[in-house]
Amino acid sequence: MTELKKHFAVIGNPIHHSLSPQIHAAFAQEAGLHIAYEAILSPLDAFKKTINKLIEQKLNGANITLPFKKEAYELASSHSNHAKIAEAVNTFEFKEGEIIGHNTDGIGLVRDFEQNLDIDLNSKKILLIGAGGAAEGVMYSILEKNPTEFTLTNRTIEKSNTIQNKMHAHAKSFNVNLNVIEIAKLPHQYFDVIINATSASLNDANLNIVDQVFHEGSLAYDMMYGKETAFIKQAKSQASQTSDGIGMLVEQAAEAFYIWHHIKPHTKTVIDLLRKN
Repeated sequence: MTELKKHFAVIGNPIHHSLSPQIHAAFAQEAGLHIAYEAILSPLDAFKKTINKLIEQKLNGANITLPFKKEAYELASSHSNHAKIAEAVNTFEFKEGEIIGHNTDGIGLVRDFEQNLDIDLNSKKILLIGAGGAAEGVMYSILEKNPTEFTLTNRTIEKSNTIQNKMHAHAKSFNVNLNVIEIAKLPHQYFDVIINATSASLNDANLNIVDQVFHEGSLAYDMMYGKETAFIKQAKSQASQTSDGIGMLVEQAAEAFYIWHHIKPHTKTVIDLLRKN
């Protein structure tokens, strides 16, 4: 008897640009699984309704993208540890009438550093730019890797302070020195890893960071992918290594795939294919 085809989706608004269907199709092909995976546009005011309808249609799991990750957290009946800390969900598992919320963003980012870029975050000085959902989703996973120093910066200090208050206890337990500084007041000193988690790259806005945060041995990482951003151009002008977020995108998808199918897909071929395209 052949196994019934399982159905999955990525839900967001907008959603036409999503590479998730392509990524999961590649993973499924490699694993020999016969699945359906589609991109679904949810009206901004009807996310819960969209999910409930998909559950009625026997959807097996879903990825959640902007702007619904916080709403997805509220909708989940239980949460993974990473989702609880980030208070955001990017992966739903539908199991026996329960909606289990996961957050694979931080796991994806760290795996990209370790497995694809050969960067060990342990004992590094790290600068994270941005204090929105993207930054919140990855902070705990970075702290878990025990950098010596973790600095969070944003245009305004209020948002950063909110995250700092949440993360302070975790930083303490990992023995990481956690700092919060406004972008305009960043010290003229270099960091080993500089991560851009702001939406500035969407419209190619300049972040107004001092050049001195970069140096020849630094890695500048932009979570945005698909174009050379102002942040990446600045880092290159200071001879830093650079990377966009394609690897993170594929690695967080691989973790979602593992949650649903209990199979760890190989990611390198998919990353190479997306970069080529």
